[in-house]
Amino acid sequence: MKNILYFTKSDLNQTLAVFGEKPYRTKQIWQWIYRFGCRDFSFMSNISKSSQQILAQNFSIKIPEITQKIVSKDGTIKFLVKFIDNREVEAVYIPEKTRATLCISSQVGCTLACKFCHTGTQTLVRNLEFHEIIAQILIAKNIVNDWSSTKKITNIVFMGMGEPFFNYDNVKKAIDILCDEDGLAFSKRRITISTSGLVPEIIKSASDIKTNLAISLHATNDELRSEIMAINKKYPLSQLFSACKEYNQKNPNDKITFEYVMLKNINDSVENARELASLIKKYNVNAKVNLIPFNKWEGCEYESSSGNATKRFSDILQNNKIITTVRKTRGEDAMAACGQLKSLSKRIPKRI
Repeated sequence: MKNILYFTKSDLNQTLAVFGEKPYRTKQIWQWIYRFGCRDFSFMSNISKSSQQILAQNFSIKIPEITQKIVSKDGTIKFLVKFIDNREVEAVYIPEKTRATLCISSQVGCTLACKFCHTGTQTLVRNLEFHEIIAQILIAKNIVNDWSSTKKITNIVFMGMGEPFFNYDNVKKAIDILCDEDGLAFSKRRITISTSGLVPEIIKSASDIKTNLAISLHATNDELRSEIMAINKKYPLSQLFSACKEYNQKNPNDKITFEYVMLKNINDSVENARELASLIKKYNVNAKVNLIPFNKWEGCEYESSSGNATKRFSDILQNNKIITTVRKTRGEDAMAACGQLKSLSKRIPKRI
């Protein structure tokens, strides 16, 4: 029996045609599953009893299980999702006064091993399938009872475990489901993909995906960035900023967000701030900068910059007419803050 959540809309349409169902049937099922959270074909009231029976005999509707849920004192919810192969990823629900953001994962583990990131200490296990990415959203909607016409989850960010652009095809398929007007119906303006700087995929996504783009920058010169982010050795800052400029040319009204974790005495100097302002101006990137307090984790050598250092850094950028915000840390007590996500899944060595 096939899990109907494993189908894209077009694939489901073709599969149902084999059973003599018309194309509108796919639309009905899509709405019941993704708009109303239905998990039982018999509850799909606008579908005939005979079609319900065909569906029940040939398909299931199953979402992965939650193996752990931690609620922070600030209302942030971190939950661990286990897939059919027992691999796990973390996702985080972050409520605010007028909106709520869901941070989701695109890979089990991560291949990048950025020195300041806890997730990077868990080596890459595998990419997530598109339906596993979507499952995190369905689970979160169940947790917060978000199945009414007024959405509680207003924003989706691909900022959890993994590098989204290393799993480009599945991320794109997931976004197609996310934005489908018959289903989850998110605007692309409400979806952000964060990348460490994969230049070819940044350029490709400018015309192919067209969500909001965030760049995990964290350093302002190649020497430092290569030291803390190995990806910079392949795609140095000149290539990265050129790609951002090209992205802007294809999407002139969209601001690219540069994410910058503040590391004490590492990347928080006056000179670093001036270098960042110079890079943005040199490449004429339509950008905003999000300064992120570093969240300490056991075994990490770095410390968070002081409030004064962060304000000084922010002031320099703003004096250069660059929109700058300082992110409020959320879910730190639940290890759900930026850079803290990690599951216990490990790559199993191949038998020789």
